[in-house]
Amino acid sequence: FLPFCNLMERKKVPKNLSVFVCLVSFLLVVFIVISILGFKVSELITDLEIIKLRAIEMGNTIQKYIFDTLNISYADQFVILKNEQPSYSNIMQFFLGSVAYVFATTILVLVYFVFLLYYRNHIKNFLIKITKSDQQEEMQQVIFSATHISQQYLIGLSKMIFLLWIMYGIGFSIIGVENALFFAVLCGVLEIVPYVGNITGTIVTILFAAFHGGNPTLLIGIVITYGIVQFIQGWILEPLILGPQVKINPLFTIIVLVLGELLWGIPGVILAIPLTAILKIVCDHIEPLKPYGFLIGEIETPKKEIGLVKKIKKIIKPKK
Repeated sequence: FLPFCNLMERKKVPKNLSVFVCLVSFLLVVFIVISILGFKVSELITDLEIIKLRAIEMGNTIQKYIFDTLNISYADQFVILKNEQPSYSNIMQFFLGSVAYVFATTILVLVYFVFLLYYRNHIKNFLIKITKSDQQEEMQQVIFSATHISQQYLIGLSKMIFLLWIMYGIGFSIIGVENALFFAVLCGVLEIVPYVGNITGTIVTILFAAFHGGNPTLLIGIVITYGIVQFIQGWILEPLILGPQVKINPLFTIIVLVLGELLWGIPGVILAIPLTAILKIVCDHIEPLKPYGFLIGEIETPKKEIGLVKKIKKIIKPKK
């Protein structure tokens, strides 16, 4: 929303109003995504009886396997489960704690969103003022690069999520997944978390399909759909949409995602990658820190673009 805010301010819109419009736009986008997911979740709730019956069948199968393998009677298994089952008070405490955490985190995110937009120039001027006069030009370049990379990452990620919705939606619909739109949106949104997001969404889809009595052909179809989407995403969409940007190697990606989750939960996971990209930019521009930028970055290997990508790029950006 930073480019949108800058555009409004260049059009002489007061800063307070620009920030407010950006906040409303952000809330509208979040509301639309939550509405889509909520609508499909309400459909899933109507299928809870089917899922419950399927879970009972699977539970009975597991109980029989334990009895046949470990010779633990059904009564003893019931006693073990009863002792391990959390009490009602613990469940309510966990639920209320989760609701309070989500509410507090949402308020914090909105507060940070507003004040970072409002004070962005103030923070930029502060960074320039604390820099030596002979290095201020380089500091301005670092700030510009960090801002540009962050914008490109978030804009590219938004486009990628939208295209993943379409591809997963088409794929899941073709193979016959129930509530295909919901699982397509879920897999797309989880792209926010690199590497593990799409895999998590696919595993959830497979589990729900299995609970609904999905046959092995359907489950294999989900895996094949995931593979095809990942191939298209990695070899066609990423070069076209994301293009050249700061690359972070998978090791540090996982590390910063874990640290982000420990420090700030879901918002920390979302912000971990762009913040690490900014850190890499800073390291790349400061001589003593360049080795750390190299360590965080991806191993540079020549990667040839496939012919289709080259043709599409020529159509989008014809040579002058």
